[in-house]
Amino acid sequence: MLDTLRTILAFIVEIGVLIFVHEMGHYLAARSQGVTVETFSVGFGPALLKYTAKKSGTVWQVSALPLGGYVKMQGWGEEQTRGPAKPGSFASASLSSKAVIVAAGPLANLLLAVVIYAGMFMTAGQLTTQPVLSDVQAGSPAAESHLQSGDRVLAIGGNPIDNFNQLQQIVVMHPDTVLDFTIQRGNARLILPVTVGDINMNGDKIGHLGVIGSQSSLKRLAPGPAIATAFRETGAQIAGWFHGMATLIVDHRGLRDLAGPLGIAQISGQAAALGLLPVISLLALLSINLGLVNLVPIPILDGGHLVFYAVEALIRRPVPEQAREAGLKVGVAIILSLVLLVTFNDLTRLGAVAWFTHLL
Repeated sequence: MLDTLRTILAFIVEIGVLIFVHEMGHYLAARSQGVTVETFSVGFGPALLKYTAKKSGTVWQVSALPLGGYVKMQGWGEEQTRGPAKPGSFASASLSSKAVIVAAGPLANLLLAVVIYAGMFMTAGQLTTQPVLSDVQAGSPAAESHLQSGDRVLAIGGNPIDNFNQLQQIVVMHPDTVLDFTIQRGNARLILPVTVGDINMNGDKIGHLGVIGSQSSLKRLAPGPAIATAFRETGAQIAGWFHGMATLIVDHRGLRDLAGPLGIAQISGQAAALGLLPVISLLALLSINLGLVNLVPIPILDGGHLVFYAVEALIRRPVPEQAREAGLKVGVAIILSLVLLVTFNDLTRLGAVAWFTHLL
C-alpha cells in the first residue's frame, strides 16, 4: 500500500510540475504579446480549486483529471471568423505573436530541464564515471588487444577521454575498427592498437569492446560550468530523442518501448523509492520528452499549430477552414491511436495483458 501511495504521489507531483511549467510558458508569452488569458488550468474536467486574479481577471484552477492542462485565451479558435477581432484577443494577434505563444509551452519544458540539470550539478554534483577499465571480460576484443583491468584510458585516436561515457560513444560508433588507445597503466603511459569488435543491437551493428567502468564520483560545478554542462546534457537528451524517433519511423523499432501514463507512473514510483535526486533527474528527462512531443507537427499539438502558421506565412492568407478541420481530425485520430498503443504497452509491462489472456 505504501509503494502504491508513493507511486501515485510521485506521478501526480511530476506531471503537475510539467503541466504547470508548460502552460506557464504559454501564459507568459500570451501576456507579453498583449493577449488576455481567461483561464489557466492544471488538469481537465471540473475545477477542484479555483482563484480569480483581481488585476488580470485570469481564473487559476486545479481540475480533477491531472493528465494535461490548458491556457484559455480570449479569441482562441476564432481566427477564421469574419469581422474585426476584439483587441487583446488571440485572434487579433499577429502571426509571429501567435507562433511565439504556441512555441513558448514546449520551450518552457526544455528550459526547465536545463534549470534542473544546472541545479543538480551545482548542489549534488555531476555524476562522472571515470575512464578506468574496472573489468575486462575474458575473450573479449579488449582482452585480445591486451587491455587490462585498472587501465585508465587517456585518449582514443588523439581525442582526450575524460569519462567512461566518451569511451563508450567512440567504441559504439566504430565497429570492426582498429583504434589507438593511450592508456595509463601504473606509472607507465602506453599506446595500444585496439581492435573493436561488433554486436547486433536491434538490427544495427555497433562497436563492442567488452569492458566495464564502475569507478564513479560526484563533482560539484561552479555556476558557469554547471549551466554550460546543463545545456550540453539537455542537448544530448534531445539528440537521443530524435535518434529514437528516426529509428521508430524509419525502421519501425521501439514501438513496444513507448510508455503512457501508467508506465510513467510506474517509473516515477521506482525513482521515488531511490530518493529525491532520481525523482528530480526523471523530472528533467520527462520535461524534455514533453516539450519535444508537443513540437511534433501533428495537428492538435503545438507543433501542428506552428505548421499552420508557417503555411499561412507562405501563402500570405489564413489556411482554409476546411483544411484546418481535416488536419485536426487526422491529428485526433493519430493521438487516439498512440494513446491506445501506449496503454497496451503499459498494461503488458504490468502483466495485465498476460493475466487477461490466461483468464480467457
